[in-house]
Amino acid sequence: MASEKSDAIVIRMIEFSETSLIVTLFTRNFGRISAIAKGARRPKGPFEGAIDLLSICQVEVIRKPGDTLDLLTEAKLSRRFRAAQKSLDRLYCGYYVAEMLRRWTDDEDPHQDLYDSVVRTIDQIDGVGDPLMAVAHFEIRAMRLLGNAPGTRFCVSCGCEVNRVNLRIPFCHEAGGVLCHECRLRHRGVSMVKSIVLDWFDRLHDADEQPKTLSADELSLPWSNETYRPLRAFLNRYITITLGSRPRTQSMLPSTTSVR
Repeated sequence: MASEKSDAIVIRMIEFSETSLIVTLFTRNFGRISAIAKGARRPKGPFEGAIDLLSICQVEVIRKPGDTLDLLTEAKLSRRFRAAQKSLDRLYCGYYVAEMLRRWTDDEDPHQDLYDSVVRTIDQIDGVGDPLMAVAHFEIRAMRLLGNAPGTRFCVSCGCEVNRVNLRIPFCHEAGGVLCHECRLRHRGVSMVKSIVLDWFDRLHDADEQPKTLSADELSLPWSNETYRPLRAFLNRYITITLGSRPRTQSMLPSTTSVR
C-alpha cells in the first residue's frame, strides 16, 4: 500500500507500547487522522524527536481502510512548539487549541483553511503575539469555517437587523445568536450580552488572516480586562453549550490580559 504525505500538526499522543505511540494529527490534506508511530518512544527512534504536542511536521503515512489505525512511517520536524519556555499561560493556550481541534473536527474531513489558520495561531502563541487574542481569533474563525458560529448581526428568530444602540443585547445560546427585543419574549434562556463583546466578535470574525500579529490598534477596539473577560465568558459558554460539555482545558486559559 502506497504512503501519502502531508503537512501536519500533532494534537495528541497516547502511549501504545513500551516503544510506540498512537498519534492524533491534524493534517492539511487528510484532516484529522490517528496513526501508530512505531518506535517513537525510543531515545533514538525513527522520528528524530519530531513527535511532540503542537509540533508542525511533514509526515508520511500509510492509510488503512475502515477503523484500522493508519501507520506513521516518517515525520520531519518543521517547527517545535516552545511556548513553555516563555510562560505557562502561553503553553495552556496551546493545549486549549489542541483540544478544540480534536473536539471540533471529524476524522478524514480536511479543512485546509482551518489548518492554515491554526498554524498562524501557533505562531502567535509561540511568538510575540497576544496569545489571548490569537486564541479568540482561532475560535471565532474555526466556528465560521466549520459552520457553527453564532449569529451576531441579525435576529436568529425573525431575521431583522439587531440595533446595537443599547449597551446589552439579548442573546440565546440555544438558538445560536442575537434576538431583537420583540423576539426575545418568545425565547427561554435568553441572556444579555454586552455590545462591546459582539463588536469584538465581529472584528475578529472579519479580520484578515495575514502572517502578522493581530493587535487591538488594527481592530480599532480597546483590549483590556474589561473587554477580554466578558468576551472570554461569552465564548466559553457558547462553546460549552454547542459541544454539550465543557472543554477540559478551558479552565486553564488565562483570566487576565497580562500575559507575556
